[in-house]
Amino acid sequence: MKPVLFITGHLDANRAAGFERLHARAPIELALFGGPHQHAAPPSAAPAAVPHRRIAQRDAGALVAGGAYAAVVVGTGGRVALPAAWRAARSRGLPFVFWAALWRTPRTAAHLAALPLMRRIYREAAAVVTYGPHVSDYVRAQGATRVHEAPQAVDNAFWSAAAAPREDERFAALFVGRPAREKGLEVAVSAWRHAGIDGTFTVAGECGALPAGIIAAGGVDSPVLRNLYAASDVLVVPSIATRRFIEPWGLVVNEAMNQNTAIIATDAVGAVAGGLVRHGRNGLVVPAGGERALAGALAELAGDRQRCRSLAAAGREDVRPYTHEAWADAFAAALAASVRA
Repeated sequence: MKPVLFITGHLDANRAAGFERLHARAPIELALFGGPHQHAAPPSAAPAAVPHRRIAQRDAGALVAGGAYAAVVVGTGGRVALPAAWRAARSRGLPFVFWAALWRTPRTAAHLAALPLMRRIYREAAAVVTYGPHVSDYVRAQGATRVHEAPQAVDNAFWSAAAAPREDERFAALFVGRPAREKGLEVAVSAWRHAGIDGTFTVAGECGALPAGIIAAGGVDSPVLRNLYAASDVLVVPSIATRRFIEPWGLVVNEAMNQNTAIIATDAVGAVAGGLVRHGRNGLVVPAGGERALAGALAELAGDRQRCRSLAAAGREDVRPYTHEAWADAFAAALAASVRA
């Protein structure tokens, strides 16, 4: 049986186990082309159990055209790799599976120019695999009909494991990510300062200089980050939509929920639009860029610690179905359907 070629830019550390489980269900070969890394989680080495190679984007078409694969999967990233692989798959009559991440159309000139081709890919792909219902709704609006949802997942066993005991019982908020404008860190810091809470606000990630009173944890490894989640009452995910970026999901939400941490997120976060974060159920949702609303949400939970704990407990339950096994099962079903089509 020929393997399926899976072309993507980076393999984030959080995704490695999912690809191992997918390979156990349907043999795949990874082709990784790298490029700018746009996520807080560092890229990982490709799983040893999964065949893989490093390629340049310009080589994607020739690799697909070589005839060694039963089907090809390509993600949204890759300005050259995606159209090259698509055209080569069409030329050879290979099933093409699109791993879609967008849930709004970016408004850059390049994205708008590519929209006719993207709509054709959505319509004609043997399968479109999405992160959740928010992406599914978007791709269907673009013409996709063969849509499968593979839920975003982290290693729940690792992220829910016992962490170091909490040492400071004051209300604690945490931000995890990059200092890029779309991540909303500046808004979050300003909201925290305006909320006037007797507590701590910690930033995990290489974010440069921060205002006085904000704790800079810097870049941390996964066990340390797990401890930070456990020591925090709430994870703040203040992402902002820009012309070129909208948060596809935000896997930090899954991580934090596993560690019994409530969520405050904006409506520009994919985990909100996709239904994991639910206002009043396991967190609070505020308008993107709304400093006052974010400050109010922080003050609300700081003033009602019992409610904050209730939201956190609900989140820990709600994230349980978001597993690598569920992701791999859904993706394998999409591959099977595309090969039969």
